[in-house]
Amino acid sequence: MNITLYTVGKIKENFYRQAVDEYAKRLSRYCKLKIVEVADERTPDAAGEALVRQIKDKEGGRLLAQIRESTYLIALVIDGKKLDSVAFSEKLQDLGLHGKSDIGFVIGGSLGLSDAVLRRADLKLSFSDMTFPHQLMRVILLEQIYRAYRILNHEPYHK
Repeated sequence: MNITLYTVGKIKENFYRQAVDEYAKRLSRYCKLKIVEVADERTPDAAGEALVRQIKDKEGGRLLAQIRESTYLIALVIDGKKLDSVAFSEKLQDLGLHGKSDIGFVIGGSLGLSDAVLRRADLKLSFSDMTFPHQLMRVILLEQIYRAYRILNHEPYHK
């Protein structure tokens, strides 16, 4: 299975990068992982609604330009569907069984995802009602993908 993370912005803190690298290494035995980063836009502190929409649209356009039409796209959003780890692993397995071997996960920047990206998404997924920094969300997502593969392969993983 090919899994791609589409993300806005780069990881700046070394500890996040180390965690991403570690999970990428662990996942290499289960799938082909790719991380695509697109540039984020600077957001002024007092940005109005119109400017926020413009910024999200610019970032969204960059994301959509990277996503293939055949990709099954999962957008990470607060108001998306919630799955536990077992259900998430079953979702990944089900996608593979139904011929979806190119899975993409999209993580927006600090303002979230554009309406165009949300419309393109095949599934909107939520990990929590809380907001997480997008850099940390990469680590959380990769850990859950790794956990899903461990579950699917009946391999031990702490609970």
